[in-house]
Amino acid sequence: MSAKGKIKLAVAVVLLAGAIVCIVSVAGVSIYKLFYPIKYTDFVEKYGDEHNLDKELIYAVIKTESSFNSDAVSSVGAVGLMQITPETFDWLKIKMGENYSDLDLKDAETSIKYGVFFLSLLIDEFGDKKTALAAYHAGRGRVNEWLDDASISPDGKTLENIPYKDTEYYVNKVTKAENIYRNLYDSEQ
Repeated sequence: MSAKGKIKLAVAVVLLAGAIVCIVSVAGVSIYKLFYPIKYTDFVEKYGDEHNLDKELIYAVIKTESSFNSDAVSSVGAVGLMQITPETFDWLKIKMGENYSDLDLKDAETSIKYGVFFLSLLIDEFGDKKTALAAYHAGRGRVNEWLDDASISPDGKTLENIPYKDTEYYVNKVTKAENIYRNLYDSEQ
């Protein structure tokens, strides 16, 4: 093969490799978006703006809690997209001065409205997203007990470690999902 032929072949190989990298890169993002979808955008944006919460955090909680299944019911009786228990829902309805049926938690807008409100209350109360997420999962009372324990919270304000492995896993999973949502969609919005 002549020198010119070798150069043409080398250029063709480089172009082909570049095209393959581009295709795999675009396909990889598309596949990732299948696993981390954005749904209920109007409600997420409306209530996120209303309560000053990032939409990526809301999507991450929904993804982690129910995988966007509005009919989801957990083993402890939490319901809907954002997995709110009827007891918590009753407390939130009093705070908001509204009257809904527990069945309304399966309604996407109601679940997002109340889930975002609850999450914003927890962030305001605890002043730390990780601690608020732990409270969303394990309960406010339990997290307050942990904050009173110097071996768990040396400063009494944030959790240095989370004693329940399932809650620690939950907080890490939501945090990871939030970062994925931010990286996948931030440039599009």
